[in-house]
Amino acid sequence: MINWFKWLVLSVLALLFLTVLGLYISLRMSLPALDGNSATYHVNAPTELSRDELGQAVIKANDIFDAAYALGFAHAQDRFFQMDLQRRAASGSLSQWVGDIALDIDKKARFHQFEKRAKAVFDNLPSKQQELLVRYAHGVNDALSEYTLPPFEYLAAGVDIKQWRPTDSILVIYSMYLDLQGSQVELDLAREALLSTFGNDVYSFITQPSNYQAALDASEIPLLEAPIPEYPASLRPITHSPEDSNGESIKQEPEDATTQYLNDNDNTAIARAQYNGTELPDIGSNNWAVTGSHTTTSAGLLANDMHLGLRVPIIWYRAQLNYQESGSDVQVTGVSLPGIPGIVVGTNGHIAWGFTNANLDNVDWIELGESTATSTVTERIPLPDGEHTFEFEVSSYGPVKELNGKRYALNWVAHHPFAANLGIINFGNAKNVQAAIKMGQRIAIPTQNLVIVDESGNAAWLPGGAVMERQQASFTAIKEQEAVNTPPKRASKLPMVLNPDMGRIWTANARVISADDFKVWGDGGYALGARGQQIRDRLFEKDTFTETDFYAIQLDNHARFLIPWQHLLYGLLNMQDIEFKPDLAYLNTWDECACEDSVGYTLVKHFRQEVVQTLFGGVLSTLDQQGVNSRTLLRGIEPAVWQLIHSQPDSWLPNDTESFDELLVDAYRRAKHKLLDKYSPVEANMETLAWGKVNALSVKHPFADQIPLVGDMLNMQQVEGFGDTYMPAVQAPSFGASERLFVSPGHLEDAILTLPGGQSGHPLSNFFTTGFNDYATHAATPLLPSQPIYSRTFYKKEVE
Repeated sequence: MINWFKWLVLSVLALLFLTVLGLYISLRMSLPALDGNSATYHVNAPTELSRDELGQAVIKANDIFDAAYALGFAHAQDRFFQMDLQRRAASGSLSQWVGDIALDIDKKARFHQFEKRAKAVFDNLPSKQQELLVRYAHGVNDALSEYTLPPFEYLAAGVDIKQWRPTDSILVIYSMYLDLQGSQVELDLAREALLSTFGNDVYSFITQPSNYQAALDASEIPLLEAPIPEYPASLRPITHSPEDSNGESIKQEPEDATTQYLNDNDNTAIARAQYNGTELPDIGSNNWAVTGSHTTTSAGLLANDMHLGLRVPIIWYRAQLNYQESGSDVQVTGVSLPGIPGIVVGTNGHIAWGFTNANLDNVDWIELGESTATSTVTERIPLPDGEHTFEFEVSSYGPVKELNGKRYALNWVAHHPFAANLGIINFGNAKNVQAAIKMGQRIAIPTQNLVIVDESGNAAWLPGGAVMERQQASFTAIKEQEAVNTPPKRASKLPMVLNPDMGRIWTANARVISADDFKVWGDGGYALGARGQQIRDRLFEKDTFTETDFYAIQLDNHARFLIPWQHLLYGLLNMQDIEFKPDLAYLNTWDECACEDSVGYTLVKHFRQEVVQTLFGGVLSTLDQQGVNSRTLLRGIEPAVWQLIHSQPDSWLPNDTESFDELLVDAYRRAKHKLLDKYSPVEANMETLAWGKVNALSVKHPFADQIPLVGDMLNMQQVEGFGDTYMPAVQAPSFGASERLFVSPGHLEDAILTLPGGQSGHPLSNFFTTGFNDYATHAATPLLPSQPIYSRTFYKKEVE
């Protein structure tokens, strides 16, 4: 019996060993060849692709077309899985890879019909840009042809690799539209639902301007002076039924769907409790700059950190392109986006540029008339074992959704041929800010705050990207007649700031434009403005800055925004100090920062979140039930929350709650218990609530959880959390600064570029994790490449 059991164990171990060995050999066989020579029909002159110790791709080419080929080759070698995910996300084809779990995502993408639109965009591009996409695609496909085995993701999913098409690069741009403006599409519909369901008083109250404003010209939008509205009557439960003359209860018909829902579920407490929405992450980032009058070198200085989801592989790819154009040498260094030729953010030595999400309004939902004709589109979404059929209506204005019995057509800038181009490649030729401004006015990407500096000390801001022409901003749905009279076209005259007297420029997803311009360009989902204010104030604390000074601002995790909440909570708990004595100790030593060891920060943050959910859960969950995303409204909820706390109107109290103090203390108890249930369910040890543990940075591969035993090896090392929302150092477990760039044109030897992961998505590559440690420890990784350690040369293959 013992011998039998021993042989069984040995057999299992041997089988496991052989499985791991086979997996390792398969992975080794899928590693790309980084050294050597090869011939191709798709370059005009010898083109060199080398990599330094970080894996940074350095390309030396005769012209920009050969450079595009080599960049496509490098992207495919190191990041094809990422590229494939991007094009699949935009075309609505993820379900073919991962199954039903992605169906809702695919349906949202198919609603926009990006596959069809990508072809129209490509056909409208200038011939130079078309050729760049063709050459880039050749580079990608030549790299794919060298695979002995496909990357492990394809083996694991049982999916074949498909060739890269020039239009797939347009799909990658569309995937960024979904990332950067997708919530804008949802916001306008949520505002329309809020207005039509609860009326103008509630709508104005919840969407009111805040005192967190940091426009470049210091202009402010007036704050709301209207009284607090009564809590919506339709959300008030019926606590008793009237009786007839015989004492029998009379059944009352509900006034609307909201009242019906609440009657069915007893009272508003259920609706409040069911809501657990939290603010959307501040996608779009920080950037700021100073003119040469505020640097030691007299050149401009730029900082940029783009906030996006963090995963393995990371979104950006380090590269340097060297080529000739119009008889001049061009060198562009920075980050590229796998799937697109060119450098997205970086420097050519004369200028440097960076982006944050501008949030100008680029969306209209159009309320259709009853007789407006629509047609049905049928989309067939492939699945691993079949397909799913998805239908929706389209009109001449765009795809259609129904809300509360009315039809609304979506007119989004991303739906028009002027939404995408490769104009960003022209930054390589700009010698100064003035030239770069002209180029920035022609690029077509999701609208960004484009900040530019040059070696002569100039600095500028402008909206870079496609913006729809407007005469007046719209915040909710417009009538069909307005759309008939205003056919969509790209705006040609947008605001711009060049060399402001203060010598400083900042953007952080909040309103940058003036209050007057706001009336025209609207609000596509601005951040609250607290982060922008904090950056602005840091820029006025000194007269002269270096790259290191700018890095310190990016790492600023001072919790200025939450200080009033800490004061509120401390005062409330101090009145009941016997129950909350340990809590008060943590609140007293919270250090006013989102620091790794701060338990108090965690308590304050989650207290605020629970208060917001308690006060507005009934309203917002009602909107969610109508099929809209109410979370988009939470970015601007702060003024309304504080008005309620200060005024304490009885109508906003939940049932069986006698005072706002009781509401607030109960909210804290719930927040604390939820935290302990999650992080210390047995011991209820509050030390486990240190912010660094609760907000630990966890950069994961999307397939890691599906691969037993070794899946965790695909992830970056978990790091104690540092930073949060509403402060310059933005970080959540899988969200944060996707790059940290500090650069002064003409002084690139001091420039810094730090990324949250390695160059290669292959787990056995030498470059899988390189660079992540610098990011985790806030070290300064040089922007410029070091000496090459691998090199490939592509020669022109002669036609036989």
